[in-house]
Amino acid sequence: MRRLSLSLAFALISSLLLAQHSTHDPINTHAEHGAHCGGMIGWVPKEILEKPIAVKPGVGQLSDPVTTKSPEAQALYNQGVAYLHSYVWIEAARSFHQALRHDPKLAMAHIGLARTYLNLDNQAEARAQVAKAQALAEGISPREQRRIEIMARQLDAISAPRDREKLLAYRSFLDQALTDFPKDPEIWTLRGNAEEATAYGRGQRGGVRSIAFYHGALAVEPKHWGANHYLIHSYEYIGQVEDALKHGLIYVNAAPSIPHAHHMYGHDLRRVGRTDEAIERFLRADALERAYYRDEQIDAKYDWHHTHNLSLLATAYQYQGKLKLTEEMLLKATATPGISEYAEFFHKDYAEYLVNRRRYPEALEAARKLTQSKYALARSVGHVLAGNALLGINPKDMKAAEAELASAEAQAKLAGDRGFVQPYIEALRAELLLREGKQAEASRIFKDVQRTIRAIPGPDAWMQAIYRLELIARIARENGDWELAEYTAKQMLDHDPHYGGSQFAMGLVEEHKGNHAAARQWMAKAKAAWAAADPGFLDPKLEELKEAAVPAPAAPAKTDTSTLTPVREMKFDPRMMV
Repeated sequence: MRRLSLSLAFALISSLLLAQHSTHDPINTHAEHGAHCGGMIGWVPKEILEKPIAVKPGVGQLSDPVTTKSPEAQALYNQGVAYLHSYVWIEAARSFHQALRHDPKLAMAHIGLARTYLNLDNQAEARAQVAKAQALAEGISPREQRRIEIMARQLDAISAPRDREKLLAYRSFLDQALTDFPKDPEIWTLRGNAEEATAYGRGQRGGVRSIAFYHGALAVEPKHWGANHYLIHSYEYIGQVEDALKHGLIYVNAAPSIPHAHHMYGHDLRRVGRTDEAIERFLRADALERAYYRDEQIDAKYDWHHTHNLSLLATAYQYQGKLKLTEEMLLKATATPGISEYAEFFHKDYAEYLVNRRRYPEALEAARKLTQSKYALARSVGHVLAGNALLGINPKDMKAAEAELASAEAQAKLAGDRGFVQPYIEALRAELLLREGKQAEASRIFKDVQRTIRAIPGPDAWMQAIYRLELIARIARENGDWELAEYTAKQMLDHDPHYGGSQFAMGLVEEHKGNHAAARQWMAKAKAAWAAADPGFLDPKLEELKEAAVPAPAAPAKTDTSTLTPVREMKFDPRMMV
């Protein structure tokens, strides 16, 4: 199999992933989603975005003074800004429209709508709103005029995503705006957003440089919780989980009615091993969302956040071995049609879960559904998972799995960014090589895959990585590559030492090596980590442990043992897990 250097290829892939808006992520694929649909803005009907709205409690207090004589318009505009800082696009649009009903000349409400529509993947409508704001700019403050021009400059930079000069010019324009209006926290947060890899930056993919600007916003306005929200993402992105957790608590306390605030705090509770608390936050977010859909008569399919929250809730249950709840959440999440290529790609989670659980016929069925997606990225990962499932059903049916690999590669070439699916493709390639007996080459690719998936920043990628590592460890064991199994178990422990699966994987390795005392210690830790697991969860684990045990060699037929010290024969001890 001829390939580019995997190290180089994965370096390129990682650079692409750094530039992506994930999401957990408000699922922006930078396409004109629904731009030509008269009744839609992005993926949401106009009539929903324009529904009347009142000022609501608990969404976070922010003040961004604008030129208006209407206190109602100012309050609703402030609410729209607050919703923007929480990525609640529908309610932001409704708030800005309601502000315009109170003051039709409120120029900054059009800028709020422009920013909202941009995040709904509709640049054309965003530009139209900027034009309306510009037409109303006479008579408003110089600070507001500059904010209008900032939005125009951002759209200009976005129109040429490969033109780095435009991105740098946009940043420079923001720098001058900060010089002229240093007490405007909104400009500080916009400047922090602009430190992301593209002009689309909205606070999710920041790093060391963006952190300084968000702290600048807090220096100007210590209660600007929007800056705290962006700091969560930035600290997560550079692996500073404790700092992210601190800002997460500030955010959720400031905006307790916002599902995303609870969700964000749950991110990092999960990272520090406080999984029960993380689940409580994800459940709280879900309850708030379901109440909102009911009260406002809005379909959940229009809310990007709903399925994402369910997916993370599912992975948290899976972490604890609560598989019934895991499956329930995954089925709910995948039942909602994906509103973008990125969102549809993550419908893979259910098929991937079934592969991990060795429910191969069901996994194949779920994977086949993905291969019928309208998005190439989802079709590609569907073919990969179909290949995994086919090898699980019949390990000798290499040709069928190879055909799925070829289809996955063909579909990846059609995708907007194959970086998301490439590690899956390479892992299937490595599994095929391992089953062919090409252990050294397979191991090299698997290790490259592990380095890649562990390097992808962000809390969602972090959680998904542990389950991918777990699958690789199992494939290695099933195919007798215990060196790879040990390497992967160590990677799992380094990635997340709290996870029962990490401890279990190392316990199996130690048991195979004959280090029974060490194996018992690891298994005791795994059992404690899975204390809340479903009844019967540990049963297949016990079988794996038994299979990992290396039987004692048979004694030679005619050996004089009278002078030898008796040795206890090693036997599988079920007390390791009981």
